[in-house]
Amino acid sequence: MGGEVCLQVSRLLQEAGFDNQWGFSSVIHAQQGDTVVVNLTNSLPTENVPVHWHGIRQSGTPWSDGTEGVTQCPIMPGDTFTYKFVVDRAGTYISIPCTLWNAIISRAVWIHIVSEPDGVAEPFVYDKELSIILKDWYHASTYQQSTGLSSIPFGWVGEPQGHNMIVVEADGSYVEPFETKNLYINSGETYSVLVTANQDPSTNYWITTNVVNRKPSTPTGLAIFNYYPNHPRKHPPTPPTTGPLRNDTDSQLAQSRAIKAHHDFVQPPPPTSDRVIVLLNTQNLIDGFTDTFDQNPPPDSYDVENHDIFNVPDNVNATSSNAIYRISFNTTVDIILQNANTMTAGKSETHPWHMHGHDFWVLGYGRNKFDMEKDPAMYNLVDPIMKNTVALYPYGWTALRFRADNPGVWIFHCHIEPHFFMGMGIVFEAGMEMVGTLPTSIMGCGETKRLIKPRFCG
Repeated sequence: MGGEVCLQVSRLLQEAGFDNQWGFSSVIHAQQGDTVVVNLTNSLPTENVPVHWHGIRQSGTPWSDGTEGVTQCPIMPGDTFTYKFVVDRAGTYISIPCTLWNAIISRAVWIHIVSEPDGVAEPFVYDKELSIILKDWYHASTYQQSTGLSSIPFGWVGEPQGHNMIVVEADGSYVEPFETKNLYINSGETYSVLVTANQDPSTNYWITTNVVNRKPSTPTGLAIFNYYPNHPRKHPPTPPTTGPLRNDTDSQLAQSRAIKAHHDFVQPPPPTSDRVIVLLNTQNLIDGFTDTFDQNPPPDSYDVENHDIFNVPDNVNATSSNAIYRISFNTTVDIILQNANTMTAGKSETHPWHMHGHDFWVLGYGRNKFDMEKDPAMYNLVDPIMKNTVALYPYGWTALRFRADNPGVWIFHCHIEPHFFMGMGIVFEAGMEMVGTLPTSIMGCGETKRLIKPRFCG
């Protein structure tokens, strides 16, 4: 406990970005309280890249969060950046390039497994630990995809390609264990599950994955659950299952509602909040831009009375803003994610929202339009799970609460990469006067680094 884990990464991004294969994954093992130091050299010839340490709150080190244009300049080709941070809790996390659009280099993924401190046991036991990454595999270049998303007409990028599970952990928080046959995993989420090998050992068994929410354009993903000494490539005798229906929102909603904090690890949320922000999830055509540095504060809500969430929005022309949410330090904030119709009639999509720098309590989910007077009475204030990524389901709402107790500037965004690219996210800041002196190493981009001296951030 309290040791240092050092990694030197040089050719990784070059190999992972352009091998035209599945990419690269590696595992970082650390213990709660350890300091992780990663010296990352970008060997890509033309792409800039930052790396976000998913689920690590970066308390005291917001400059290591790895968000391009928010907490750091991206690492330019040939440059090296040092990430240094403390892992402050046990859990299973991922680290990914975090840029507005770079599907190619997103093939490089680290899993970081953080164990409990010495003398502290997990609330479950197991014999062996395996990690599985579900990643996107696109059939177009970064340029082709970003051009399609920025064009008229709009061009979408396409879709990525017998035992029950006991869910025990989600996004680094222990959950009250529950059993399930199918596990819905939204982009950006991490889960730990227990699987007992208690079936007939004379054969192997299928593991299947499939796309939900959208109609799949790819076949079911297959893996084999191998019982030794059967050959690992021996096909099971039965055909693979296809899983639940892609548009079975009831089943997905039931799983989300079943996730509660483990009874020994409950952190009750504050009973009330100091501020409520409602984010309407829809689509608009952007027909113009505000001033480059717009100082007008972003809205805390939308036209709740008149906006019809079940139909194509009337406000098809909109402007964009780079204003941020300024939140008083250590205050409690509720965010209501309200889903609505896209610009296609009869279509509302699932959005997994991910918050940097904080965990939040998931207070509840609901259908239709959120009612500010009635729906808060349904909040779970007893044993809500704390997560960093949460799903918003079609034509419904999701309520979360967090305490702005981590000084810095943080992004909160949809974790579906094309949606993020198209602007589905916000930036908020709290306690900037407490950040202190910024490290010289994070100043500037490329040649400008040598021209900039650190200053107090206040």
